[in-house]
Amino acid sequence: MTRERYIKLIAGTLILISSLGAYFVNINWIWLGVFVGANLFQFSLTNWCLLNSILKALGVKSELDCTNRKC
Repeated sequence: MTRERYIKLIAGTLILISSLGAYFVNINWIWLGVFVGANLFQFSLTNWCLLNSILKALGVKSELDCTNRKC
């Protein structure tokens, strides 16, 4: 799996956890979703994401690295 897919998977999972936590546990769980959404918005403007940097340091390949072969 590529970094881009991991970012989408992790962000989507955190949004779902936030929504379920806000509904079943405490409304303050909504702030997790707000943080993830704000980070995605910032990523779209600046093309920098902390999770992307962490995954890159861990050696996860990018879609750009996988153009001619399957990752």
